[in-house]
Amino acid sequence: MNENIEFLQAFLKNPAKVGSITPSSPELAKRMIAGIEPGPDNVVLELGVGTGAITKHLQAKVPDDKSYLGIELDGRLVRSLRKNFPDMRIERGNATEAVAIHAGSGLGKVGNIICCLPFVSLPNEVGEQILLEVDKFMQRGCTFRTFQYAHGYYFPSAIKLREFMRDRYGKSKRSSLIVKNVPPAYTLTWSTL
Repeated sequence: MNENIEFLQAFLKNPAKVGSITPSSPELAKRMIAGIEPGPDNVVLELGVGTGAITKHLQAKVPDDKSYLGIELDGRLVRSLRKNFPDMRIERGNATEAVAIHAGSGLGKVGNIICCLPFVSLPNEVGEQILLEVDKFMQRGCTFRTFQYAHGYYFPSAIKLREFMRDRYGKSKRSSLIVKNVPPAYTLTWSTL
């Protein structure tokens, strides 16, 4: 199935959990994975894999099946992802349980988190639970990268995410505006490495 149609169907089914009507553009995907070098002791954890718009760019960097873990909530998307990315480990689950899912995977230390979750449209308590999960990885030495759409950059939930991370890990490294994305977006990166 066409990735755009699949993404739109997932959005229409549950707009609060998908958060956009189109997948991330190649330009945004490349920014999200810039500088990441996955390995068995530097696992990439992708939260909210969606249709795999970022995963397909990341797979060229992943050297083996011990260097990547993707978590996606939507069961239909997970089935499609497993078919499209058979060498990538994709688990169906909730990002609010990311630490337990990672522990159950038997994989090594998470060194990079790529987060594609729509914090702007998530209920506050869910967003807070996810950030607490992220915090547990960050305390072990990790880089966290997410994106925020330009139009939602000053929404309360977007500000809350940045304040949560800034209070713990300092100011983010924000990319220039990625205009070749619908809608335009910034990447935000924090690191404890």
